[in-house]
This record gives sequence, structure tokens and C-alpha cells, in this order.
Amino acid sequence: MSLQISAENRVKPVIKCSSVYKVFGENAKKLLAQSNGLVDAKTFLVLICMKIMILVVMGLSGSGKSTLLRCISRLTDATAGKILIDGEDLRALSPNQLIELRRNKMGMVFQSFGLLPHKTVLENIAFPLQVKGQPTADSMARAMDMVELVGLHGRENYFPRQLSGGQQQRVGIARSLAVEPDIWFLDEPFSALDPLIRKEMQDEFLRLQGVLKKTILFVTHDFSEALRLADRIAIMKDGVIEQLDKPANIILNPATEYVRKFTEEVPREKVLTIGSIMEPSVDASQLSELRVAQDAIIQTVAEAILTEPKKVAVVDGQGAVVGSIHASKIISMLFGASPVAVGVA
Repeated sequence: MSLQISAENRVKPVIKCSSVYKVFGENAKKLLAQSNGLVDAKTFLVLICMKIMILVVMGLSGSGKSTLLRCISRLTDATAGKILIDGEDLRALSPNQLIELRRNKMGMVFQSFGLLPHKTVLENIAFPLQVKGQPTADSMARAMDMVELVGLHGRENYFPRQLSGGQQQRVGIARSLAVEPDIWFLDEPFSALDPLIRKEMQDEFLRLQGVLKKTILFVTHDFSEALRLADRIAIMKDGVIEQLDKPANIILNPATEYVRKFTEEVPREKVLTIGSIMEPSVDASQLSELRVAQDAIIQTVAEAILTEPKKVAVVDGQGAVVGSIHASKIISMLFGASPVAVGVA
């Protein structure tokens, strides 16, 4: 399975994985050799992540999503397959080359914050820079910039025990960003937080991405979180990527029965945009005077559309008409009923 790349995005992918196996146990290599690589094991097929993209990998516990992230960062060695980072074969790197790659190109945030309890916020953030050999004054100045970036000004001299869970997670994020990574790996970073703090951290994450524009691989088991954050979603089951697609396509066109069941309880009106269900054809004579934006969440404009007997024009960011939508489409999307069944002409 592969991600189809549109013409405007046909550039060299930042992350590309193909036929990646992870077979656990002492005899993994022997098993592959005996079977000529054709083992009856779960495989990650093809995964492509483009520049400045949030690719969310999700699935239930045990689906393999964290193992995939660990293989791509080579925290876990894959048994077989290719893992390319900016065209460089990760599995062919020497230990020293791998260390340099991680230090200079990768940032990582995990569910456990991993803060050093005897160091302050500022010292925790500066620590990876000092490991790289940066002078103390320079590393502290950079750490202070990161404190400002994640909204912890005034708490830079606090110790981890003096911070809330959300504040500790901000320190972890700031520490991973201090080295200015090109690729950012996040493994269930918000799952230990309560719902209100979790939403705040999602807001903060989206704000940071808007400023920093990183290539991000984000692992979660929360579909609502994935829908909110992702440019693309990869849904995994038993070590296999069942579907890799835009969030709207996964909801509207599930590739497998598992994906359909995974998404059937999603409140579509809260996550899909008008552009994802509009008709591309436009007949000006059949349009009402109402205009709605193609990137508007359906829930925010549904009431207005449902009161219009005619089709409503859908416009882009410049106000140009790019499609149309009828009230019957909204009803069908919400309730799965045909226009005739609900009495819509």
C-alpha cells in the first residue's frame, strides 16, 4: 500500500519505508534466510512521508504503531526492508553515523516525559545541546528561546516536580525542538494527560507546527486526535497498514472492513469540511445567494445550508466558486438516508 502523491508534491520524500519486517525473537534472521524472505509475518508495506507533513500512525494497542516508529528511528532494528531518511539508508548506517543523524536531524517525544528531576526546566532543555558540545551560554540562550516558544516563561527555574503534567510535556517538547530537528517523532505524547490539558497540548502542537513547519510522525490510538492533527493518517492492524490516506478519505472511503468499523462512530459533521462532500459541478442558475467556504467544518454551516431550497455555492479562500452543495447531501452524510426517504426534493 502506498500514498499516492499529487503532481505538485512530487518531491523527494523525507521518510520512505518499504517491505519493513520486524520479527521478534532470537531466530529472526535464521527464519528469513530459510524462507528466502517470504515469512508468514506481519509487514509494514510502503510508508511515505513528505516534507512539512503531519503523518499520524494510529491503531489499537498491539497494532504495531510504536514498533513502526521505533524501526523508522532505528531505536529498534528492523529485521528486513528499507528505511530511507532523505534518501539515506538508515539500516546501512554505522553506530556513529546513526548517533550523528539522531543528534542533528531527529527530535523525539514519548509518553513518558523523561525529564531529569535534578535539573531545572532550562537545564533540561539545554541538556541535549550541551551533549552536542555547545557552549553553556549558547545552549542556555537557545533553551530560553524554547521556553518562550512553548509558553513556559516564568517557570524556567522550576524543577519537574513543581510542574503540572501538561507543563512537563511542554518541557519535553521544547527539549526535542532545541536541536532544531528536521524530523519530529512523537509517540503517544499526550495520552497520559487529562482531557482538558490534552486539548490544550493539541492546540499548542498545531501552533508550533504552524510556526516551525516540521516533518512529523505522530503515533496515537485516539482517532479524534488523529483527525484533528493529521495531514495523512495510516491506520494499522496486526502490524499491517490497512489504509494510508487523507483523514476525509478514510472516513468517506474506508479501504477495508476494519477501517470502516474503526471510523463508523466518528461524528462526521465535526471533522469533515464542506469541500470533502461538495459537488464540483456548478450551475449558476440553480444556486442560492448563500456562499460557504470549502474549508468550513460541516457542523458550523449545516443549519444555514439546510434552510436553503437551492444548491449553495462553495468558495475557496479567494472567494471563487469551486463547487456546490445541496441540503440533501448534508442529510445523507449525517443520517445515511436518501433524499427521497427524508422528503427532500
